Amino acid sequence: MTHTFAAPDLSPGALALVTAEIASTAADYDRTGEFPVKGVEAAHRAGLLTATVGKRYGGPGLGARDAARILTAIGEGDASVGLLAANLLNTHSAQAVHSSWPAAAYDDLLRRSQEGPALANAIRAEPELGAPARGGLPKTTLTPYGKGFVLNGRKAYATGGRGLAYHVVWAVEGERVGHVIVPGDAEGITWIDTWDHLGLRASNTHDVVYENVHVPADAFAEIPRGPDGVYRDPAAAASAGSFGHPALYIGVARAARTAFAEFARNRVPASLGRPIAETERIQAVAGEIDLQIEQAETLLHGALLRVEAGEKPNLSAVKVAIARSVIAATQTAVAALGNPGLSRHLPLERHLRDALCIRVHPPQEDAVVLASGRRVLFP
Repeated sequence: MTHTFAAPDLSPGALALVTAEIASTAADYDRTGEFPVKGVEAAHRAGLLTATVGKRYGGPGLGARDAARILTAIGEGDASVGLLAANLLNTHSAQAVHSSWPAAAYDDLLRRSQEGPALANAIRAEPELGAPARGGLPKTTLTPYGKGFVLNGRKAYATGGRGLAYHVVWAVEGERVGHVIVPGDAEGITWIDTWDHLGLRASNTHDVVYENVHVPADAFAEIPRGPDGVYRDPAAAASAGSFGHPALYIGVARAARTAFAEFARNRVPASLGRPIAETERIQAVAGEIDLQIEQAETLLHGALLRVEAGEKPNLSAVKVAIARSVIAATQTAVAALGNPGLSRHLPLERHLRDALCIRVHPPQEDAVVLASGRRVLFP
């Protein structure tokens, strides 16, 4: 079936409108933890959720830098919506490069995407294993059955929850390791509402159980082992495709900057008699916040430009540096305002909670710093 997805308007004005619409419901979803339907629908209407669908599938085929701009805009509105979008855009861009989905399943995902938001995500972590990038193999298994397979196992931190149209499940089949494409409404899937997190509260990152879920033979795509025969998880090192996650958190830092500036312009202490924005101290804090965001954005887009030029920057180290800047920017804003910065009546504390979640995305800081240090000492 032929599908057509128009290229979205990525002008600053158009993206700002989408950011504002998503932001209008972000606080409510943060409080309730419900799936952020309105924010996801706003991103879909703007054509942002299908921006990386490959041209051979009728999509715009936008690259990593445009995807980063999209995710920064969405993340500025709501980090939870940004995470859902990042996972979906990465799924589409990966399929554009390497067709690993069964043709019928991907066609169905695209068909659904024309009718409304259709989310997909890689379901990888497990309660016992933890983060796959730390090493080890999943206990989730595929067992041959008839002309296909049966999937069994339990996964943790499955972002998107019941809102997913498709799951890309990390599993083992005999001696093979890979991903299996599973429709979200397949029989045998049970969700366990475990998500009660500091940040990204509306992302619905719950546990999921697969019990005798039947899938066709072509639903499984093996991930090759290394030349030494050892399987190494692809998420153990950052790639250009994984930079959607840092991009959305830059959006969170931008939102913190806006919230700080708005409070400073409107806060008039009786002892001062004028807005605190007019004091040099607050102006210096605003400048520090802006410096950190500028640094993060330059690192992000500079690294992607180097990749486009054929260079091989240490993307894992860049990801860690971006994380440090994002967290520094939001912490600086909160610290400068004292109690108002921590009040749930204002958005800054939510932005800080969301920003701290950048640390959990692989590769994580301790592993990156250790690997970088070893390269320096033992080239």
